[in-house]
Amino acid sequence: MTEIPEHLLKRAQEARDRAAAKGAETAAADAPAAAAPAEDVSPEAAAAASKIPPHLLERAKAARAKSASTAVESAAPAAAVATAGGAVATATAPPPTGPGGHTQRLLTVVKSGSIQDVKAMPVDKVHVWPHLLVVEFVAALAVTAFTLIFSIFVNAPLLELADFNATPNPSKAPWYFLGLQELLTMFHPMVAGVTLPGFALILLILAPYIDKNPSNKPEKRKFAISLMTVHLMFWTVLVMIGSFFRGPGFNFVFPWEAGLFFEL
Repeated sequence: MTEIPEHLLKRAQEARDRAAAKGAETAAADAPAAAAPAEDVSPEAAAAASKIPPHLLERAKAARAKSASTAVESAAPAAAVATAGGAVATATAPPPTGPGGHTQRLLTVVKSGSIQDVKAMPVDKVHVWPHLLVVEFVAALAVTAFTLIFSIFVNAPLLELADFNATPNPSKAPWYFLGLQELLTMFHPMVAGVTLPGFALILLILAPYIDKNPSNKPEKRKFAISLMTVHLMFWTVLVMIGSFFRGPGFNFVFPWEAGLFFEL
């Protein structure tokens, strides 16, 4: 049930008290006139006794008659007509009432704060400029500075010129291609160089369209996290085998027995 404000309840109680007091005064004033015989009281005397001008009485009587005719006309379309057996039955709908049987306006029983939504809705989108691009620019500067400082303190000389008469054994690709070279020792070049890498790249490209969850929590992105983990672990294992467990002739060796055949 809708709660009625306290000030409206107090105002209604005061109005009922005034109406009751006025009704008691009117009844006390009309008591002597009612005790007298009806035929002995003229309209002028009744008007004088009630102290109401005659033109106001006529206006009130006309208003009551007009309101009664309006009520009859408005109730006529709402009547229910039953045609079975030629009988006609009418029913007048009861007037609408509010809480507790009182007819009140809607705004008098609804709190002003209950129809206002003041809570801010969370927004998970930001503008590309400046929010995203500023972060990417700062990250690029940090990586560039780290590379510059690393190149100052770490010596990375180039090897001697290649000699086609002396092929190094083992002949290894750079470390970031050793995983692909390891696949070439296990499968046909078409499978190792085209089919498997192409399938892995296509699966990584389709991952955002398969897993559309916008959350950045790992427990809610199980498909994406599992796919990337398998991809990284698979490629890392191949690179480590090609770097540390391949010796002369690209044969499998144990580094703690045959030595380490790996150069950056």
